[in-house]
Order: sequence, then C-alpha cells, then structure tokens
Amino acid sequence: MSLDLAVVGLNHKTAPVSVRERATVRPEETDALLAHLRRHADEVMLLSTCNRSEVYLAGVRGHALSAFEGAWGVALRPYLYHYEGQEAARHLYRVAAGLDSLVLGETQIQGQVKRAWQDANERGLTKALLNKAAQGALHAGKRVRTETGVADKVLSVSAAAVELAENVFGTLQGRTALIVGAGETAELTLTHLKAAGVSNVIVVNRSVERARSLADKMGGQACPVDLMNEVLPKADVVIASAAAPHFVLWPELVREALSAREHPMFLIDISLPRIIDPACGGVEGAYLYNLDDLTRIVERNLAERQSFVPVAERIVEESVADLARWATFRAAHVKR
Repeated sequence: MSLDLAVVGLNHKTAPVSVRERATVRPEETDALLAHLRRHADEVMLLSTCNRSEVYLAGVRGHALSAFEGAWGVALRPYLYHYEGQEAARHLYRVAAGLDSLVLGETQIQGQVKRAWQDANERGLTKALLNKAAQGALHAGKRVRTETGVADKVLSVSAAAVELAENVFGTLQGRTALIVGAGETAELTLTHLKAAGVSNVIVVNRSVERARSLADKMGGQACPVDLMNEVLPKADVVIASAAAPHFVLWPELVREALSAREHPMFLIDISLPRIIDPACGGVEGAYLYNLDDLTRIVERNLAERQSFVPVAERIVEESVADLARWATFRAAHVKR
C-alpha cells in the first residue's frame, strides 16, 4: 500500500459524551500518550476537540486499534472507527472541511486541525506523509469553504436573531441593542450583534452586578430592570434572553417607547417561557419574533448548507486523489 496512513478515533456520532470524556486528552498526559503511540508508528498526529479524539498514524507497526486503546488505557473498541489508506485520508480531509462536524460546515475545526499538525510537527512526530496529508487537508478545507456555501449560513439561535435584525434594518451599523438577561445566550447574541456593527449596548438584568459584568465585556452600559422604561426608547434591537415568572415587556411599554422614536424597533424573544408579551407584535413599528421563527431560519440555513455537500465532497475526492498520486510517485521513486 503506497498510502501507509491510518486513523483511529471516536466522535459525537460513535460515542456518547460519557465515553468521549474517557478519551479526552489532558495536558499533563499528552507526552506519555504520544510516547506510547510513537512506539507503534513512524509518524503520529493527535486531534482532540470537544466532540472527537483521533490519532493519525503513518508507518504503522502492529495494530492501530490496539495502539489507541493502549494509549488511553481503557476499553473503547465498540466506539472506535478505524480507516486505512485513502479512507483515512478522506476522513481527515472531510474533518478539516467541516463535513464530519456536529454543526455542518463549522469553521473552528480548520484551526484545530492546523494546530494539531503544528504541534505534532514541532514535537518531531511527523515526516513527509503526515505533513503532506495535513497540508492537503487544510487546503481542501479552505477550498470547500471558499468554493461552496457550506459554511455561509448561520446555524445558531443567537446568530439567527442577528440575521433577522439585519433583515429588518438592512444594516446594524451604528444601531443600539438592548439585552434583557446576562447569561451565556445573551452574551453570545451580543457578540454576534457587535460583529454585525451594533455600536451601543444596554444590558438589563435583575442583578445589576451581572448586567454590569456583561456590559463591561461589550463596552456597554448596565441598567436595572425597574428602569427599563427609561432606556427602551434608545433601543433599535431588543433581545430577551432571561428567566422570569412574568412578562417584562408589554404592549403599553413598547408603544410608549416607540412614540419617542422615529424608527421601528426589533424585538426577539429567545426566552422559554417567553418574557415579551406576544401582543407586542401588534404594536405599530414593532417587529416581534420568537424561538419558532428562529428555528425556521436555522432549519432553512441547514438545508441550504446541505445542498452544497455534494460539491464539497467532490473537492475532498479530488484532494485525496492528489495525495494518493503523490504517495504512489514517492514510493516508486524511493524504490529506485
């Protein structure tokens, strides 16, 4: 076999989180783990993320599955996949392109593959084959993202909320956002809003300290919930992401705020249960959306991403074929 490459691993498709936890790579154990793997192959690259633990091996001595289990010291065989030759290269290239990710087309994995290869290279664990394979995977991943739309459309509720806001206003450059809540979802939504050009941020929360903490991260201002009526007229975009036993926005409050504005107001309630009175959608100048609206956007975007998969797979196949030709030529050249 001219392409003497193998991969063994587990991921979100083959193993539940309780098993993936057992195969995580802890910093203090990395050296020992790699030393064990290096005894079973000429070249080693380790890729570890929250959803996968994979070992790429070139010049394997013995059995790759046994090498993987021996490195972690736990029985994982029922959850492992094992590919060799072009199948191993195809798997690596699909991983780098985001085609094997939990979220189709996600871009973070490209950087994770690059760091995995750079770390292995700096440790002296890679040579010609793994270097060529990793570089080919990164090139294929870049082609997939630039030549297809597989990574273009947002697939998170927070990002979908911002996409909706941009649809309403055309652009969010220079706009003001008011966030009700100060949890993780609120922070993620604010991050997307800032990236879209929102210039002013107001964080409203029952805990002023938490509101101030999030506002400080985003360069905004904090406001106690009982002063909502004073800051609401400033808001172009209102995102409700909090837990409350009752509505925190109702039609009268929204109507009063809009009377002090010249422009419409976009309201998105991603709380469950909802904390914006649905009747607010009937106020002239108010655009109200909820989780169901955002879910439809995410599903539509996912379908659009999936439509690009055949083109992305063809790019991967072309790249794997290039690697195979290189390996064949190299093997013939070495034999002379």
